[in-house]
Amino acid sequence: MDEESLEEWAARRDARRPKPGDRKAVPLGDGPERGGHVQPDAPRGMLEWDGHRWAPSGVADDHATAAQETDHQNEAERVRLPPFGRLPEAPEPWRPTEVFHRP
Repeated sequence: MDEESLEEWAARRDARRPKPGDRKAVPLGDGPERGGHVQPDAPRGMLEWDGHRWAPSGVADDHATAAQETDHQNEAERVRLPPFGRLPEAPEPWRPTEVFHRP
């Protein structure tokens, strides 16, 4: 089994973490965080990553305004896909050794 060095692990972890100055929007209220399609006209709280925690930075009137402020397009560029060579091969489907005929 190949073991990953501590430096490689730390680099991989840091690549997934938000960068200082990154922003995200969360719905205001007591309920859990939900997707933008749930109550799109509700106000959103803006949070900014300061390197250690998400700190409040403002309020947006609705989901569309929050999406413009946070620029979610850059988040998709940071997602790393797994290398294709590391996925296991699909097993052969099970086939009975004798032909079965229903009576």
